[in-house]
Amino acid sequence: MSLDKPISDSIDASALRFAVVAARYNENLSDHLLSSVIGRLKEAGAKDENIVVERVPGSHEVPAGLAMLNGNENFDCLIGLGVVIQGDTSHHKLVGESAAFGLQQISIASGSPAINGIVVVDEIEQAESRVGSEIDRGAEFAEAAITMGNLRNKWKRGAR
Repeated sequence: MSLDKPISDSIDASALRFAVVAARYNENLSDHLLSSVIGRLKEAGAKDENIVVERVPGSHEVPAGLAMLNGNENFDCLIGLGVVIQGDTSHHKLVGESAAFGLQQISIASGSPAINGIVVVDEIEQAESRVGSEIDRGAEFAEAAITMGNLRNKWKRGAR
């Protein structure tokens, strides 16, 4: 697990709107991830009314949920959250890859950055360590969303 995370110069979310879609599958872990993301966004100044949260059944449905939200509102950044743990087959890899591809498609097609906050692991212990016991990926996803939302706004204004 990589501990070499990027360090942002300025984390200010006060002028940003976020759409967050979180999977219900592995709900305790997903809830912790969601709580961490929302907490970090608010610490950075995001207002409650500028954070829209929806839940979907699983990580595979996260891109579709974000596409629905983004099709009806104008968000500065989209955040997809979920936890996918290997079972008896390789299905977890398919779900993780499919969701990542879907998030990338939404981002490119819409011009709104989409943060891939779907944690794909082999064992529950790995998931637990990534959603808070060792590493707070939720806070990292929120910081990435703030950075990308501010970058989007900078270039929408035509800044150079």
